[in-house]
Amino acid sequence: PENLVKSEYIVGQGSGPCLYQGTGLATDSANPLVINVLTASSSAYSHNPQEMIKDYPHAVGKNTVLIAGLQARNNARVLVFGSIQFLSDEFMTGKIEATGKVAGNLQVATDLARWCFKQSGVIRIDRIEHKSLSSDTKLPGFYTIREECEFSVKISELVKGQWVPFQANDVQMEFVRIDPFVRKTMVGDKKSGVFKAKFTIPDVYGVFKFVINHSRLGVTSVYSSNQISVHPLRHNQYERFIYSAYPYYASAFSMMAGVFVFAFVFLHHKDDEGKPKKE
Repeated sequence: PENLVKSEYIVGQGSGPCLYQGTGLATDSANPLVINVLTASSSAYSHNPQEMIKDYPHAVGKNTVLIAGLQARNNARVLVFGSIQFLSDEFMTGKIEATGKVAGNLQVATDLARWCFKQSGVIRIDRIEHKSLSSDTKLPGFYTIREECEFSVKISELVKGQWVPFQANDVQMEFVRIDPFVRKTMVGDKKSGVFKAKFTIPDVYGVFKFVINHSRLGVTSVYSSNQISVHPLRHNQYERFIYSAYPYYASAFSMMAGVFVFAFVFLHHKDDEGKPKKE
């Protein structure tokens, strides 16, 4: 159905129309952990058909959720169906009257079961590395400001019981000191599942962290944090002459020239002797 959530990890490639008979659910749209797996059409509403409608129904239109899911912060998964018959043999083998084709309940239920029991949409971080591009040193103890760095992470995905390289184009890393100083989208290798990002260490020293916080619809959330210190330049790493310091250089040399001229005049200048006073 068109009202299925747009995620291949949860519902696969989609299916044909489904048979449904039950109640509607109302979910909290402000909760980022809740997933509206299957919603009703825009003309639907949920109410007891044996009672007269006196008040405005709580679930109307596409706000009426037929199947809801939840993925907790620890990646535990739960599915809630508003219809027990959706999973019955009668509905799974039944046919749609308008088309005469078998309903898509079986395919949707199979994909949802695989997702709920973590047979799909499961990823993990296998390895994290970072190195200095200037010295080609892997996992250094510290970095220096304005140094070129490369950060890489290997992510695997569980597919049919085996761990294979994860493929995505939206994996991001952050270089954080309280707030992110650097945020970059990493470039992945489809064959190895290794994602890399190159960046320049900020011109600020302190204690930083390499942070990976990947949370996407239908996929388990992965988080990683690695602490690293950033040092200022050593005394022999500064430039011989700093362009921004030219005014100070000029003032220092002008002061030296002024002192030299003053000393020369003071030492070699002699006042004219005045005429002696007569008694």
